[in-house]
Order: sequence, then structure tokens, then C-alpha cells
Amino acid sequence: MQKKVKAIPEGYHTVTPYLAVKGAAKAIEFYKEAFGAKKIELHHSPDGSIMHAVLKIGDSLVMLSDEFPQSSCGMASPQALKGSTVVLHIYVENADAVFNKAVKAGAAVIRPMEDQFWGDRYGQVKDPFGHLWSIATHTADLNQEEMDAGAEQFFSQHAKE
Repeated sequence: MQKKVKAIPEGYHTVTPYLAVKGAAKAIEFYKEAFGAKKIELHHSPDGSIMHAVLKIGDSLVMLSDEFPQSSCGMASPQALKGSTVVLHIYVENADAVFNKAVKAGAAVIRPMEDQFWGDRYGQVKDPFGHLWSIATHTADLNQEEMDAGAEQFFSQHAKE
């Protein structure tokens, strides 16, 4: 009798990001340094480019490959697109430490680390490959009224800028 295969492989969640990267090998090294990523899988194309890789960051998996904009799936990197259409959000125990580590590894600050009205300590960086990452630690459980009041205060203060 054959063993039943899991529909969702061990370690995966329902949604798993898949990144197209210009320079995937360098990106893997950056993600190791910046976010403590662990390499789970790595497969090369005949030309030596990375066809498929799986990294583990915290308890989540991220897939990536070199960009293949000429292929039928049109995998273009943020550099090819001249921007990114997504932000990868990561929750960590110490957002400041991870944010600083990412910046030290070469990420550019998009939003500095600050306490936010929705109850997170939060900042955003762009990695050297054009992908946006928001880094957060949840610091307060707020109800909708508290978040609405915080948002109103935030937007009234920032409307003057």
C-alpha cells in the first residue's frame, strides 16, 4: 500500500512567495546574512543560473530563481520592472535588530523603524535586488477603536508634512 502524500508539503503554508531575482545566487547570500535564511533546496539550469531555490526564513519558506523574462512564465525581477509590486512582510522577535542587520547587509531604508498606530514596531527596506521587505514586531493588541483613533492622530500629524 502506498503512503498517502500530503497535499501541502511539510513546512509550507498555504501561500508561499516566489521571487524572480537578477542575481539569485547573490540574493541567497544576502538573505542568509540579512534575515538568517537557511538554504533548503537549490537547483541550477544547464547554463548555471538558479532555476529554483527554497529558503527558510523563520518558520516560513520563500522560493526564488534567477529572472527568466523571456520564458513563457515571464519571471522578471524588480530591476527589469523598475519597481516591485509586492512587499514581503516578516514578523520577528526583535524588529530593530533584524532591520539593522538588513541595512548593514546592504538593504536601503524605505521607512525607518518606528512604533505604529496598529500595534507594531515597523520599518521597511529595499534589498539590493529590488524586493521590498517590511519588518515588524507586534507590541500591542489593539481593538478597532484604538487603531482608528491612532490612525486619525497619525494622519492629522502627517497631513502637515
